[in-house]
Amino acid sequence: MHHFFSRLLVALTLGASALMADPPRALPVGQLPKDIRLEPLKDLNGYFPFSPPATVEAWSKRAGDIRTNLLVSLGLFPMPSRHALNPVIHGRIDRGDYTVEKVYFESWPGFYVTGNLYRPKTKGGRHPGVLFAHGHWENGRFYDVGPEGVKKEVASGSEKFSEGGRSLLQALPVHLARMGCIVFQFDMLGYADSQQISMGIAHQFSKQRPEMNTVENWGLYSSQAEAHLQSIMGLQTWNAIRALDFLETIPEIDQTRIGVTGASGGGTQTFILGAIDPRPAAVFPAVMVSTAMQGGCTCENASLLRVHAGNVEIAGVFAPKPMAMTAADDWTKEMPTKGYPQLQKLYQLLGQPGNVHLAAHLEFGHNYNYPSRADMYRWFNRHLRIGAPESVVEPDYQRLTREEMTVWDAQHPQPAGGPDFERRLLREMHHDSEKVLAEDKTLSVARTAWSVLIGRTHDSAGSVEWNRTAKVDRGSFIEMPGTLRNTTFSEEVPVLFLYPKNWNGGTVLFLHPQGKRGLYLKDGSIRPEVQKSLDEGSTVAGIDLFGQGEYLAASDSLTVTRKVTNPREAPSYTFGYNQAVFAQRVHDILTFTRYVRSQHEPPTKKLSLVALDGTTPLALAALALPKTPIDSSVVPPTDFRFGQLLDYRSPDFLPGAAKYGDVPMLIRLAKTASKN
Repeated sequence: MHHFFSRLLVALTLGASALMADPPRALPVGQLPKDIRLEPLKDLNGYFPFSPPATVEAWSKRAGDIRTNLLVSLGLFPMPSRHALNPVIHGRIDRGDYTVEKVYFESWPGFYVTGNLYRPKTKGGRHPGVLFAHGHWENGRFYDVGPEGVKKEVASGSEKFSEGGRSLLQALPVHLARMGCIVFQFDMLGYADSQQISMGIAHQFSKQRPEMNTVENWGLYSSQAEAHLQSIMGLQTWNAIRALDFLETIPEIDQTRIGVTGASGGGTQTFILGAIDPRPAAVFPAVMVSTAMQGGCTCENASLLRVHAGNVEIAGVFAPKPMAMTAADDWTKEMPTKGYPQLQKLYQLLGQPGNVHLAAHLEFGHNYNYPSRADMYRWFNRHLRIGAPESVVEPDYQRLTREEMTVWDAQHPQPAGGPDFERRLLREMHHDSEKVLAEDKTLSVARTAWSVLIGRTHDSAGSVEWNRTAKVDRGSFIEMPGTLRNTTFSEEVPVLFLYPKNWNGGTVLFLHPQGKRGLYLKDGSIRPEVQKSLDEGSTVAGIDLFGQGEYLAASDSLTVTRKVTNPREAPSYTFGYNQAVFAQRVHDILTFTRYVRSQHEPPTKKLSLVALDGTTPLALAALALPKTPIDSSVVPPTDFRFGQLLDYRSPDFLPGAAKYGDVPMLIRLAKTASKN
């Protein structure tokens, strides 16, 4: 437990003026740190390579970390309460060798998942189950390319039939049912019958809505929603999880033979679901997995999601279970040489080289067409043990009309949606999260979650090198500026050490909003509390955290953080690929503590942390992480709450911080943090 120095608390109220003189610089005037974080932000169109680990043990740990990160980023750690599905199945249509029914159920009370259930007409025995997550085809389940469109598809070889080829989203479940599978095709939010959250919000969101950006009763994409990790992708993934729950309620399904497939955005849902849910036995994400574009829609992005791993590695979490993919003349076209070979090495490492496959159809554009579906049929036939003939041929079929497919009618009225529903849903799920987290008496869930939010721990702080740039004798102490080079993460942090000549073996790190400048008053003299530590014989250090001091070229403070160039104002486009500035500042504290504790000569016997002028949240975040090397701290009380921020571009913004207990939880974690 950390000791709070009462003898310094009065001194902490003094503050420091923005007009104070500059302290010694670590770098020449005009030179910024050589820090990768100053480079352009990553975005969804970056390059996301995957390097397989050398051992099974290393991959097991890595896969577990990725899975936890996915669950946290999607707002599913821990899982929300599983309320009754209350499924309704009606409107059975008999097509001779298969049937189609209309389905809706509640993934959350009052929040409905809609779709069609395809069943084979064969009697007796249990059948494989398949969950079909469609992608961004117009109107979803109701998709119809039309008579002219299908002529082009048939002429190109993309489709075979002028009737069935008009809707690939019907052709797929029809043939799987004919093969002997029970298939549930469910709607993405905003598509077909799922209209409680509209297409415009779920997939076409572009501008922030001030009326939804409130401390209470907030809406999606707001600072509050991001601070609680509530997103369209999270809601859609929750619907997919509950869809698997629905499949498990069907007695005729063999729960050991469940497959998941989808293309494009449905491919994203497929490999994400495969990574976080143990139930799928085989998956087939089509035209999505790649080292290039990671998913352009708001429904494919969530804050924290891809900061540390790209789609290829995330898909690999499903290994060694059977996974096949397709590539086309789109962002997946380089998969045969970038991505797939690495997945092959992973499956080889895990002893199942035959359980991964890529079917590259580079002659076609983005698709889930007849040839690609044939690959999927063969894959599921083999790995779901369907027992159909090896030569899988998709015949024609009679398409259903929109009226035959829709689940809503006079007897089954469409539920209300809109802004009020959106607010209520997020509010209820937030209260449920609070309840579930309250049951975490050991704080293990919160501690794990905060490690994900910060994105680094004391154990993973990296390797650090010190580069002294000056040395000035000030009589009773030596002033020594320089940089700490974190070689693991390519970061360079400006630091100022004040070494007393009567050193007692202790080091005190002072945090300040203006970085190491905060060690001094405006007249250039040392702050009283800093001088007190020097007089007692402790080494004093000031540090320019990211966005402070020498990181700034032409301003005294960072007030607005950067965002990616995507024109849509969804925070996940930035924070799904880049750490928040708050987290990066905590990383710098960890870089300092790693150096002082493991590489500084002579070794520091006692490390203390002092938070000045509003830096309490940063100090608490560092103290709350497991295995802290900090022996004592001075952390004044604060009224700051992450959940009060209404600007996601504030340097203090941190995705997920409000969900996991905010500052009060950090205080609890800091008081109970393990040191070993």
